Amino acid sequence: MYFNNEKYQINLYDKCLKHYESSSIKVASSLALLNTEQNIIFSTAITAMMYLAIKGIYAGQLSIGDLVMINQLVFQLSVPLNFLGTVYRELKQSLIDMETLFNIQKIQVTIKECENAKDLEFQKGEIKFENVTFGYLPEQPIFENLNFTIYPGQKLAIVGPSGSGKSTILRLLFRFYELQSGRILIDGQDIRHVTLSSLRNSIGVLPQDTPLFNDTILNNIQYGKINSTVEEVIEAAKTAQIHDTIQKLPDKYNTKVGERGLMISGGEKQRLAISRLLLKNSPILFFDEATSALDSENEKSLLNSIQSILRKNNKTSIFIAHKLRTIMDSDNIIVLQNKKIIESGTHYELIKKQGLYKKMWISQETIN
Repeated sequence: MYFNNEKYQINLYDKCLKHYESSSIKVASSLALLNTEQNIIFSTAITAMMYLAIKGIYAGQLSIGDLVMINQLVFQLSVPLNFLGTVYRELKQSLIDMETLFNIQKIQVTIKECENAKDLEFQKGEIKFENVTFGYLPEQPIFENLNFTIYPGQKLAIVGPSGSGKSTILRLLFRFYELQSGRILIDGQDIRHVTLSSLRNSIGVLPQDTPLFNDTILNNIQYGKINSTVEEVIEAAKTAQIHDTIQKLPDKYNTKVGERGLMISGGEKQRLAISRLLLKNSPILFFDEATSALDSENEKSLLNSIQSILRKNNKTSIFIAHKLRTIMDSDNIIVLQNKKIIESGTHYELIKKQGLYKKMWISQETIN
């Protein structure tokens, strides 16, 4: 829409429809042709057999009863054969579907639970990366021997240039990928030795682009905890400071947000995401550039809400940020570059080090 290319997209859609229409016509035509040819063959055969039967009656070789029997046998034979074209098409389609199914079954699940996997026994919320090496392509590692610890209740921030692997840390913590070497521990438990469901239930994520469904506000918030009550949803919305806004809507909590939340503002989307996060009530919280798409006013308001939640619940939290002002109060900040941590410390400690963090800070403050 923003590029004024509606006609181009309409033409592409029309081409797809025409291709589908052409294919459908070909299928229908071939089936009709096959059935027509079958009918011609059957009709010719019946005519020939009836002619020979009548000729046999005149010659005294057959009786009228024989004629009736022949007629019935030919008719009984022709009825199932008339479906031959349809059966052929259905059989061919079934074989194609079976091939697709078998190809899906051949896909190997790379992330598997070990045989004796136990539920994660959450204690305090300490997270430790020990000598972690990983790359989406084995020959191009993103991390090499990465080591850091997040202590219980600590707020850790991760910064670095684009492509340094900040969001990859979340994917590894969620165990979307296997490590090439090293291990990740939560309260001393290797995440490879715990069940995936217990691991992922213990981590709540507030992403940059909040995934909302074309459904009601109630159901979107409830997605954080499927079996939650309406009262729990409302309480989460109040804590996220979105309840009053929802109450002003005509349908309140039954208001549909549109596809991907297009019917509400960016700030409202993020507050709904916080409500969902609160409802999940995970002991570890991960914020992946949660305020990057917001204006300064909404960003400040959202950060205040997040800080209030963290202070109230004393949860272990991880922040990925490009805007360094949003993570100034972090207990520890690690700077990623060239497959490793090149700096770590508080905001003021890193400013004094005159390293990459200081350069990024000066660059952003100059722009501001």
